[in-house]
Amino acid sequence: MATTNDLKNGMTLNLDGQLWTVVEFQHVKPGKGPAFVRTKMKHVLSGKVVEKTFNAGLKVEVATVDKRDMTYLYKDGDSFVFMDKESFDQMYISEVTVGEAAQYMLENVPAIVAVHEGEPLYVELPASVELRITYTEPGLQGDRSNAGTKPATLETGATVNVPLFINQDEVVRIDTRDGSYLGRAN
Repeated sequence: MATTNDLKNGMTLNLDGQLWTVVEFQHVKPGKGPAFVRTKMKHVLSGKVVEKTFNAGLKVEVATVDKRDMTYLYKDGDSFVFMDKESFDQMYISEVTVGEAAQYMLENVPAIVAVHEGEPLYVELPASVELRITYTEPGLQGDRSNAGTKPATLETGATVNVPLFINQDEVVRIDTRDGSYLGRAN
């Protein structure tokens, strides 16, 4: 247990049996009336962001979320298999929990897996990954119908928009947060 005065960005709270991460908070002391804490919180599982106001000094339950360094090994049916880098224990994580990250994962890619009471909550990939383009149309000089970009299929099966000068079999850097093209890999 902690009080709302102890809130920090990134702290995970257990409110009514649901896990919320504090995105930002602000202590407010109005000229008249009691102090309060205005927070913006993100639901750990759904990603929904809400604003909530607490009275200052109110007790809240802090959830212990263990972020483990893991390596993605392979896909087994509807589950993804990750291995803990320290203990070498393997963890099976469902497709639903992995979510959008599955589009950018190759075997042996490092990832951070957030675990609460033995249950995986979400998978965090590095900010960018390098992936090979398996198929893209050749770019035509002077084609500006779609702002100088064209769709490209990556080796993971995901489709991203890349500039016209990018060709098939090139390795590109992709932002894992929004799936945008960042540049050619070195």
